Amino acid sequence: MMELSKEELHRYSRQVLIPEFGIEGQKRLKESSVLVIGCGGLGSPVLMYLAAAGVGRIGIVEDDHVDLTNLQRQVLYSGESVGKSKIEEAKKRIESINDNIEIVTHFTRLTSKNALEIVDKYDLVVDGSDNFPTRYLVNDACILKHKPFVYGAIYRFEGQVSVFNYKGGPTYRELFPLPPSAEMAPNCATAGVLGMMAGIVGSLQATEVIKILAGLGEVLSGKLLIIDALSMNFRKVAIQRNSSMEPIRELIDYEAFCSSGEEELKSISYNEFLLLKDTEDVQLIDVREASEYEMDNIGGELMPLSELDAFVTGIKQDNTKVIIHCQSGLRSTKAIKLLSETYGLVNLFNLEGGLRDVDSYNPEG
Repeated sequence: MMELSKEELHRYSRQVLIPEFGIEGQKRLKESSVLVIGCGGLGSPVLMYLAAAGVGRIGIVEDDHVDLTNLQRQVLYSGESVGKSKIEEAKKRIESINDNIEIVTHFTRLTSKNALEIVDKYDLVVDGSDNFPTRYLVNDACILKHKPFVYGAIYRFEGQVSVFNYKGGPTYRELFPLPPSAEMAPNCATAGVLGMMAGIVGSLQATEVIKILAGLGEVLSGKLLIIDALSMNFRKVAIQRNSSMEPIRELIDYEAFCSSGEEELKSISYNEFLLLKDTEDVQLIDVREASEYEMDNIGGELMPLSELDAFVTGIKQDNTKVIIHCQSGLRSTKAIKLLSETYGLVNLFNLEGGLRDVDSYNPEG
């Protein structure tokens, strides 16, 4: 087992003093490696606390850049980070916390093509993603490579934490056998989140990691911890193993898996919309809330999804192409489904990626 230097013993003295942890626990952390998927709201506190605790090698998977809206909850970054690579900014911040550890950066999006190779290099995986395709991918890769993974999720004032695939315990697929529909799976960009929830859930995830690596306490395997910040209520729900579940033998197309069973919508890119509006009769509708519209809009008619029934008479038909958008495409998808199924409208198009893609649009390619 690796030895600890005098500087390390001094640095980690406050946790080494804990009888159940001690020097042996610190040595286990030094010899361990952890992969963190995403360095956003959850990844920020996870990375900071694992680095401070002395986990020997930490890998990060991330391909995004820092946006101003991230600063409300992604505490790794400052105003000077806006526009810069998240993974590079995260690496600098973590190294400033602890330069005794190794930081490995994977500047990429986790996919079915690279997940097994990346996951295989680490003892344990922490999922800090905010979407179902990535969560299923992480779960299946960890099953195939026999790695435990620490799960976390946040939504408005709520959070969830669990540990999957740990010593024969339940997997993520036993919590969610089938993915929810797009309208039932909002992320922070569409539903909003209290910034502190990222800190609470991320800290709990980091705690589970340290317990697993150091061999301490009772791990959240087979249990889902649910946090309600409005009532400050913490409760656990049991997750049972499902012996009849089909075994995971390979990685699949997770975007397709999470969209299976949904009707294919007619969609249009922002570039196509710009060309179309100069030559055809087009109506642009924004289904976000009024507060979002006031902050940023592209001139669409405001018809909030929450009040959409009241605006139906204002939606054009005949030969008019009606383009519906929101922030990311989730609410506009739900709006089109409502309008087509309830009112029989057939001239509806979803603006791909919503304002998120508009903001990144580059007319010069």
